[in-house]
Amino acid sequence: MNNVTTLQQKHGVHQETVATTAGVAADTAHHSVAPALHLSATYGWNDPCEKPGFDYSRSGNPTRQHLEQALAELEGASKGVVTATGMAAVDLPFNLVNPGDLVLAPHDCYGGTHRLLSARAKRGHFRLQFVDQTDREALSEAFSQKPKLVLIETPSNPLLRLTDIENIVALARQAGAITVADNTFLSPALQNPLQLGCDIVVHSTTKYINGHSDVVGGAVLARDAALGEELAWWANCTGVTGAPFDSYLTLRGLRTLFVRLKQQERTAHAIAKALSEDERVSNVYYPGLETHPGHDIAKRQQKGFGAMLSVEFADAVDTIELLRGLGIFTIAESLGGFESLVCTPATMTHASMDKAAQKAAGISKGLVRFSVGLEHESDLLADLNQSLDRAALVDRSLTAVSA
Repeated sequence: MNNVTTLQQKHGVHQETVATTAGVAADTAHHSVAPALHLSATYGWNDPCEKPGFDYSRSGNPTRQHLEQALAELEGASKGVVTATGMAAVDLPFNLVNPGDLVLAPHDCYGGTHRLLSARAKRGHFRLQFVDQTDREALSEAFSQKPKLVLIETPSNPLLRLTDIENIVALARQAGAITVADNTFLSPALQNPLQLGCDIVVHSTTKYINGHSDVVGGAVLARDAALGEELAWWANCTGVTGAPFDSYLTLRGLRTLFVRLKQQERTAHAIAKALSEDERVSNVYYPGLETHPGHDIAKRQQKGFGAMLSVEFADAVDTIELLRGLGIFTIAESLGGFESLVCTPATMTHASMDKAAQKAAGISKGLVRFSVGLEHESDLLADLNQSLDRAALVDRSLTAVSA
């Protein structure tokens, strides 16, 4: 245990310090400053009747443990579990429910989450209801059915709707339900759902926590130690724990989470503001804009507005040509890396949702989602403007030909 770890336990330090110092100088064998990478699949026992601290890497690994402890401290959790993927993290808490139990989930959640829950419900693992969590009347009706687990995704993917976490937590406690929050879009740097009363928080660490688009992973963090141990048991039982090398790289990425996200948020806010004033844009979904319906909730429960935004362009803009004409933004799924990405949710990230589900969630063919990276603000704006000019001209020329 290094001096910073002792200070964290005794006095508390800022989150930036936690992220920077996790695992530093913890090597008692060789006193390396950087945490060691332990690739061993299995570990020796001194005696067949005395189980060591680590025995098999699916169950526990020193490198993965550094990341689990860091994320637990950043989120204010008692116990953390690092998983192989973000979807494994989303899925892990559903081991806590039984057939016949009701699960409430956001109607506008990530397409992969919608697919997973729908498939599990179809096989009878639990009952499922998708609900608009911004609609108090719909929430009241849903909670009257006494759900066992409630999943929150705020801001939502891709429309960045804001769910009032404390309100959901209060309703869940009255119903005796477990509350799980997907905090991927903001990371522990900008939102801490456990401090707002949630029982479990999940992350796709692939995104902002790693931040370099070179590792796939996830994390599940529990406020209560007993609940955390139960989740860890299921992770070991089902074999979804993360690999040592992936954990090593993710911890390395975590070091710069706060400085990366600070810059990315500043640029995203500038882009959102510029697009909101552009006549070629119908709507900008970004909680940092005062016109966003969830702006006040975001100010209350978040420490920042994030670096994700979605845009509906005017009918005169051909969104497919817009994406094709971008030179700095890369057309790709995923988000939260150092590079700027763009996608059309209807055909990419949320393609697994049927048309009715997409319509209910408000995901149109013309919706475009942006993940803003670390490129210079003026370069990203110039890239958007030149491609918007081109896409609008293409649309007008097509209209003229058809006329």
